[in-house]
Amino acid sequence: MLVPLTRQKFEQLIPLIATGPQYKYYWGKFANFLQRLLISVVVVAVILLVKVLFRLVTSPILFFVGVVAALFWLWYPIFQASIRNIKCRRYKYSGFFRGRILDWWITEKLIGKQETVNSKGELVIVENREKRINIEVGDDTGFSVELEAPLRPFHKEIVRGQIAEMVVMSNSPDLSSIEDFSDVYIPSRNLWVSDYPYIRRDFFDGVSSRLRENRQPRRQNSRRPRRNRE
Repeated sequence: MLVPLTRQKFEQLIPLIATGPQYKYYWGKFANFLQRLLISVVVVAVILLVKVLFRLVTSPILFFVGVVAALFWLWYPIFQASIRNIKCRRYKYSGFFRGRILDWWITEKLIGKQETVNSKGELVIVENREKRINIEVGDDTGFSVELEAPLRPFHKEIVRGQIAEMVVMSNSPDLSSIEDFSDVYIPSRNLWVSDYPYIRRDFFDGVSSRLRENRQPRRQNSRRPRRNRE
């Protein structure tokens, strides 16, 4: 089933400003926080140094720049998430898609490397790998997309044939060419499969409840999306 969404509803589902889960996603680990904090400290120190060297009088503009720099560690995750949301909202048309889990499999992704020294004094490169779940969602028209996300314990509840829902995006008025898609919701288990939480899940639940019943399937061509989520 593919049901077109109004622009208003689409913008409710993918907000302009970062939501709590999106902010948490870009907040990152403690190392990411320390990196942002270091940037804040360095920029504030540079501003103060310039002010002293050039004997500048504190102006409203200089004060504003200083405050923004000092709070960089706090607002930068909001900025990152909002930019990502804007990239989705640039699509002119969207739709609610309901299909099934066609397949799923587990892979590993290299997320970083570390150099260390072993007991013999030899340089050793340690690869940090993360297990990822890959799912294929499609319908009986031949349309399908693939989504990759970090593997979580609750993913063990995913089985082939389960109903799966998501928001798809396009620049075609008839949604004949899908350019992008959101995270995937599995209503029978009330769980989401996602890397980045694009969707306002409280709004999506309402849309899903209203549209999943009494709608005839809308034909979709078999053209695959231009890219998969990672």
